[in-house]
Amino acid sequence: MAAVISSCRAGVVKVSVVIPALNDAAPLARLLADLRGGPALEIVVVDGGSVDDTRTVAEANADVALSAPKSRGEQLRVGATRASGDWLWFLHADSRVPREALEWLARMPERHGWGWFDVRLDGAPWPLRVVEATMNWRSALTSVTTGDQGIFVHRNLLAMAGGVPGQPLMEDVELCRRLRRLAKPIRAGNPIVASSRRWERDGVGRTVVLMWALRLRYFLGADPTALASRYYP
Repeated sequence: MAAVISSCRAGVVKVSVVIPALNDAAPLARLLADLRGGPALEIVVVDGGSVDDTRTVAEANADVALSAPKSRGEQLRVGATRASGDWLWFLHADSRVPREALEWLARMPERHGWGWFDVRLDGAPWPLRVVEATMNWRSALTSVTTGDQGIFVHRNLLAMAGGVPGQPLMEDVELCRRLRRLAKPIRAGNPIVASSRRWERDGVGRTVVLMWALRLRYFLGADPTALASRYYP
């Protein structure tokens, strides 16, 4: 792995945060405030055609504001291509990032080529504690994580994996499947916070069943575009 990350400069980890956004003006503003409260980062926001003030928030607070077709994978791909950092950190626009997580990433051991954070859901109902614990356990067991767990990867390793899959759903799963063939990941212990709005809106049980069904169909070869039409009704 040393050859993969040899471009790091004298122990300094330079990180570009890539954030796909779509009609996320309010949560994006909160996330960008979090990111400005820690070690220096390059912030790249890629808007997928928002009709609210997302683009305005990005232009006022991010280092780079881009547009791309409405597809989380494509937005991440475009942002990663434009970013200048040695490390790329992919965050959802409705995430919250404690300062401790930012500081951990800044001093991350260079020998690791990729990884993710544990996650804590922002809702109060107790079933969400079970959901987040299951997410963290599953990722640790399989080295396949979801986008709201803040996947980070060195640019050289990402290139070896073929870049970010430009697909509208399961881009996170596909990226992890490629990366784990190349390098062992690191699991960051400092959790970041993910939105629980979908679980609270649609119900925990129903949402868990839907997500597992979509994942199973993907592993069986289903088209990500067809799955996205089910996930984003």
